[in-house]
Amino acid sequence: MPSSSSLSRRPAGRLLPTLLLLLTVFGPISMDLYLPLLPALTAELGAATSTAQLTVTACLIGLALGQLVAGPLSDRFGRSAPLYAGVIAYIAASLLCAISPTVETLIIARLVQGVAGGAGIVIAQAAGRDIYSGGALIRYYGRVTVIGGLAAVIGPFLGGQLATVTDWRGLFVFLAALGAAILLAIALVHRETLPPHRRTAGGFARTGRDIRTLLANRVFTGAVLVQGFVNAALFAYLSGATFVLQGIYGLSPQQYALAFGLNSAGFMLFGYLGGRTSERWSVPGTLVVGLVMCAAGALGLLAGGLLALPLTAVIVSLLVMVSGVAVTTPPTTTLALADHPHIAGTASSLLGTARFAFGAVSAPFVGIAGAATMLPLGVVTVVSVALAAAACAALQMRRTARGAVTEPEPQPVP
Repeated sequence: MPSSSSLSRRPAGRLLPTLLLLLTVFGPISMDLYLPLLPALTAELGAATSTAQLTVTACLIGLALGQLVAGPLSDRFGRSAPLYAGVIAYIAASLLCAISPTVETLIIARLVQGVAGGAGIVIAQAAGRDIYSGGALIRYYGRVTVIGGLAAVIGPFLGGQLATVTDWRGLFVFLAALGAAILLAIALVHRETLPPHRRTAGGFARTGRDIRTLLANRVFTGAVLVQGFVNAALFAYLSGATFVLQGIYGLSPQQYALAFGLNSAGFMLFGYLGGRTSERWSVPGTLVVGLVMCAAGALGLLAGGLLALPLTAVIVSLLVMVSGVAVTTPPTTTLALADHPHIAGTASSLLGTARFAFGAVSAPFVGIAGAATMLPLGVVTVVSVALAAAACAALQMRRTARGAVTEPEPQPVP
């Protein structure tokens, strides 16, 4: 049986971290690519705005459920089998989305697509914990945030450009092709990062004990709640921005894609800075800075809903809030996973489940008043950020960056 060291030194091993980062695109690309054509989808299927937004909610729920299932399975059986199953199912579900005749069918297909995509996301985080620790672990999660932001930049921009040559169905065909390309990359590059001697045993009973152990840890629970609530604000933005920017401010799909791309570029830049400041300065300090940025942006959106602020003020507020979410991501992910290398899949699944489940709850409220006002977006984001700050304060997440990541390296990094 090869050792973990020998696994990491295989020729393809140097490409493995890049592949793991690539897996993180399943979430943002699934969410963002078709957003420029969401109003057109709504009209073609004869759906209400709130019903069409359930296609976003269904994907979020699926991403949460997929991680909750794939994470513990990957702790027990290794990272490879759940990953292959998830990507193959993602391809099939994307094609089902493309041929959906009704909005109800599309909602179901999006749920399945989310479940399948969740496997890639959770395994990217868990496998990163398999091969990294210390400052390298913080840098890795910073890169995960950057890649998520890059996918969010490319997604709506590419969706806007594809909208000039195809309809929303063609965008889902593109997602299927993207899944096929990632499947090929997995076949060529992926190496198992969790050797048999480090896998868990005991089935559902063991998984239940692991979850109870994690939730009993105040730092882990606090990190999960904070990341869940700030992502509730983020996904409220993802769900509502297309109707605000196109419906209220009259942007075209291409203009919306550019505005969305600006905010996503901020997410990418500040995700990188969040990782660097967490490593070099302070994990909890960086978290607080991110929460302050989230609060400032959310209050700007609330003011926009109350006072009908100009487009520039709204975009700036979105940029500040989204960038704040990015700043909080590396420290909360590090705090959640650093102390649990042997059950990294389960820990990552709970973290990812909170991220997308909280978002799934918040997203429908943005459309509660239809597409005529952005006030619900402002209210939802302010409440979400306030709850994140309260969770951080109540659970007293006071740990130094050194204290959060001193676990010895379980596997040499190639």
